[in-house]
Formats: sequence, structure tokens, C-alpha cells
Amino acid sequence: MTASPSRYDQYDESEVHLDSTAHIMNRISSQLASQLSLVQLDGRRRPGPPALVVVAHGSRDPRALSTVRTLLDRVREQRPGLSVHLGHIELNEPLLTDTLVGLDARGTTDAVLVPLLLARGYHVKRDIPETAAAARVHTRVAAPLGPHPLLVETLHARLVEAGWRADMTEEERRTSAVVLAAAGSRDPDSVVDTRRTASLLARRLGVPVVAAYASTATPNVPAALRALAARGRDRVAVASCFTAPGRFATESAAAAPWIASAPLGTHPAMASLLLHRYDQAWALSDTSHAA
Repeated sequence: MTASPSRYDQYDESEVHLDSTAHIMNRISSQLASQLSLVQLDGRRRPGPPALVVVAHGSRDPRALSTVRTLLDRVREQRPGLSVHLGHIELNEPLLTDTLVGLDARGTTDAVLVPLLLARGYHVKRDIPETAAAARVHTRVAAPLGPHPLLVETLHARLVEAGWRADMTEEERRTSAVVLAAAGSRDPDSVVDTRRTASLLARRLGVPVVAAYASTATPNVPAALRALAARGRDRVAVASCFTAPGRFATESAAAAPWIASAPLGTHPAMASLLLHRYDQAWALSDTSHAA
């Protein structure tokens, strides 16, 4: 049985600029909220929190599975005691169906499914909810990870690691830009979300950021680079908006005329974002049950 959120909540949150101090406070408040939520208004202890199931797409690249498993370890470090599990849509084990069957066999009654996906699309709207609906475990499907300030924080950090400098001269800034390389989808909501992430990153960096795609959607990364060059922006970085290494990330980075950032990977902000989406979905579930 599944209950899906009535709306996504990216839009009010994405106006907030998070610096490192705010990121730390977000982690503290998230952990405190988790503890307080175990106690009802009358002082009685509630049942334990639902399991967190991180839903990854799956990849033939073995680095992807290793990265996701390490990211889940980061989640466990930030929220000790939380039951954290992994399920894949395809290509890797365990598949999401098997993860949910395993939870039911162990007596787990509730789970929150958080897509390790960066925008809305077919997997978020159809695949994951349909799999959840067929499970015996009561589930709620959380919103995808983007757009969100914590995602932008990770993208910014990866660009800085690759060589991006905040102290550019005015001349450097006039000729600089970023291509935000994402997987791509035929779903128009996916394009909207990716462009929103690009807009937030542009605000953070102070230079144009153009969304481009490794497959399906347009423009592709080389086309976006050519368009920027035609506008005099030839000092262009490629920001890898992929959760883990793989073919798309490799091909996008290879097209970069200047620097290319690493995939989002196991950055602490990604673990915080997974927990944030989990907390939101759980809070919505509590509200709907109370009603």
C-alpha cells in the first residue's frame, strides 16, 4: 500500500541560500526532529520511525553501486539507529521489489521510499509508486532530490574541487559559464526541475548556467557549449549532475573545454538531502493519518 505526496515542495525551499553553517544547523535540526517525533503530545512514545529505502536507478558501471552503498553509510552516520535500505529500479541488486519483500518478511510495516534521482520523471511518477503500491509494506514515496539548495551546495562543492574559483576577475567572469550536465528525460517536469537547479546554481556562482543533457532531452552538452561559445563564453565548466560515475558522466566530462566536476557521489550534503526528503514524507504521512 502506498501514499504519495500531494505536491512537491522544492519551490519555497529552493529560494534559501545555505552556507556551511546553515548546513550544519540543518543536520542538527533534522536529528532533533527525528527524536522529538518519537513522542506524542500526551507524552506516550510513538512506534519507531519507518524504514528509509533509498531507490537508485541502477548502472552497469560497478563504481555506481559502490558509490551508492557508501552514500547510504553516510546517511547511517548522520541518523544512527535509522533502518536504511537500498533498492534499485533496474540493472543492480537488490531490486526495489526484493527490498520491500525482505522488509515485510522481517516484520517491517512502514517505509519511506526516497528516489536517488535529481528531478521528476517516469521513474518518480510511475515506476516507483507502482512498485510501492504492490508491496505489503505501507509506503510513502518522497519527492526526488532536486531542485533543492542542498543539491546546489553539492554541485558547488564539486566545482570548487575541480578548480572553480570564487575570486574571479571581472574579465574572467564575463567569459565564464557552466553547463549543468544531467541525464535527460522526455518528461517536461524533469526539464523544469533541471532548469530550476541550473538557475539556483547560477545565482550561487554569479555566471550563466545552462542545463544540458546526456540523452533524450535537448540541448546536449556539446550543443550547449557551442551556444555559450557563440556568446563569448569560452571559459566553461561542466557541472556533473549525476549521482555516481557512469557513462553519461564520463561522456559529459570529456566534452568540457575547461574543467569538469566529479559526480555528486557521497558528499555529506547528499546524505542530508536524502534524510530531509525522508523527514518530509514521514511528516506528510503523520498529518494524513491524523486527519
